[in-house]
Amino acid sequence: MVYSSCTTIVQPPLSCLAQSSHYCLSGFPILVKRTGSSLLSCRQKVVLLRPKRRRLASSIYAGKEPKAKVEAQDKGLEWPVIKRWDVPWPWQTISLTSLACGISFILTDEKAEILLLDQSFATAVVLGVLYGILNTFQPLPEDVFRYDLKEPFNLQKGWLLWAGIGLASALLAVALTGVVVSTLSGETPQRETDALVRLLPLIGSSSISTACLIGITGVLAPVLEENVFRGFFMVSLTKWVPTPVSVLISAAVFALAHLTPGEFPQLFVLGTALGFSYAQTRNLLTPITIHAFWNSGVVLILTLLQLQGYDIKELLQAT
Repeated sequence: MVYSSCTTIVQPPLSCLAQSSHYCLSGFPILVKRTGSSLLSCRQKVVLLRPKRRRLASSIYAGKEPKAKVEAQDKGLEWPVIKRWDVPWPWQTISLTSLACGISFILTDEKAEILLLDQSFATAVVLGVLYGILNTFQPLPEDVFRYDLKEPFNLQKGWLLWAGIGLASALLAVALTGVVVSTLSGETPQRETDALVRLLPLIGSSSISTACLIGITGVLAPVLEENVFRGFFMVSLTKWVPTPVSVLISAAVFALAHLTPGEFPQLFVLGTALGFSYAQTRNLLTPITIHAFWNSGVVLILTLLQLQGYDIKELLQAT
């Protein structure tokens, strides 16, 4: 620190300590003005350098940065599956959009499972309506309807890594759920209305039908359903409930939307795995990848069994 030539730093005299306890503190230098060759008395415009106050003020100013860093670290340590989304649209938008998507699923369900063209049309219409409505709330938060191919194997948010983890977890959980349901019920549930049973006429009938089924179940259906159930509905629910609760609610709606009561437990478990995988990465590529491998894997396995001469319907009833 630089002082002008008219100032001098001196130690306070003992008399000064007795005269003023406010300006004169033991061990602190005093800044006094020089007039000619004599110093002014302690009570005459003595200015005390207060190192403690300076340090306090500087620490208060500098303390903002560590506090911000601590908050950033706390956010970084927060589990993604617990963190809620910042939902910009109101409940009216959520209700009307969910109703429109539900009606479209019901009206196109029968044809969408058989004809690739109908499924393509349904996917385009539903996603067009969905994104058209939500486009009015631009700019959206960066983790809403996010597709990011970067860092697929990142330990925290790698979409491909967590897709693999989610798929393995779903396979194990669904298998255990099937065993528990069969044990508790004591009888094999009827599957006459299941989607797989309705697809039997096309499975293995030709290479074209197999390719169409892969396109429907492995591409279009995952893209459509994950955008609706996870990207929109599950995210919207976090406006009122914690993320784990929204995962469970959206999984239940996902299972009900398939209109197969006998498969509700398994579909609910699958929807839960899809929801938690999406909550972990905040990237729609994760649940879409799980859903695509699940659906296309089932179709390919059944096609191979059909080509080997197995009775697929009998196998489905048995499982």
